[in-house]
Amino acid sequence: MVVGRNNTIVTKFILLGFSDHPQMKIFLFVLFLGIYLLTLAWNLSLIALIRMDSHLHTPMYFFLSNLSFLDICYVSSTTPKMLSDIITGQKTISFVGCATQYFVFCGMGLTECFLLAAMAYDRYAAICNPLLYTVLISHTLCFKMVAGAYVGGFLSSLIETYSVYQHDFCGPNRIDHFFCDLPPVLVLSCSDTFASQVVNFIVGVVVGMVSVLVILISYGYIVAAVLKISSAKGRSKAFNTCASHLTAVSLFYISSVFVYLSSSSGGSSSFDRFASVFYTVVIPMLNPLIYSLRNKEIKDALRSLQKKRWYC
Repeated sequence: MVVGRNNTIVTKFILLGFSDHPQMKIFLFVLFLGIYLLTLAWNLSLIALIRMDSHLHTPMYFFLSNLSFLDICYVSSTTPKMLSDIITGQKTISFVGCATQYFVFCGMGLTECFLLAAMAYDRYAAICNPLLYTVLISHTLCFKMVAGAYVGGFLSSLIETYSVYQHDFCGPNRIDHFFCDLPPVLVLSCSDTFASQVVNFIVGVVVGMVSVLVILISYGYIVAAVLKISSAKGRSKAFNTCASHLTAVSLFYISSVFVYLSSSSGGSSSFDRFASVFYTVVIPMLNPLIYSLRNKEIKDALRSLQKKRWYC
């Protein structure tokens, strides 16, 4: 901290993390390290498989590979710092570092909202307009939608980050969380944060409502189209193509909304921190499994790759 005009200006924060469970330090480190390594391995493997198999060079898997890349960046924005804090006990983070961590974390999360909406539109086009699918979902449009997701996500994150970190922080500087999330940081400000809360609420509602609305409308048309299919096998196949995406969307939105509603007081409980672990650490690990376990094309690509390795 440095002393200014009658105030102490915070130049660094202390992330308390899981300090109320010191006896679990080794267990937590091994657990989170294992989850992080699995997340990297599974998402990188999925990206590599999609790139290597020409049968997977379709819009659906283009979006899926970008989702895997987002999940890698998303989990990497918080987990390495958390692991370092657990094992070394040096839990300080600079003011700029804290703002940067939140900007990247928030940007990846909001980008994923837009990307999940783009994936829902892709499923709508594939099921409701199969004959026009290649026209509706061209390679150019895919690149534009992914680029738009990143631009929209990080512009929204920039607004949120600036609205929080332009405040005065005079002390205390202890963040009762394992990363620089919005609620526990905002409660430390010594200035009026009402305007920031309103701005962040509006950004969250706009991004969330736009993406959720696209997803709901897309699946409304999908359900109507599937119900018109006469054969049970055809309906089952159509629903199976959407089951993975619906599962990922449900986990992402339900866990995020639950965590931020429960942490409105500043995230001061152990429950809030462990709940945050689910959507920041666990979901990025689960996504590649969700999209792979019931996906026949990915299973076929894996078998093909294994045969090629065997022949080599």
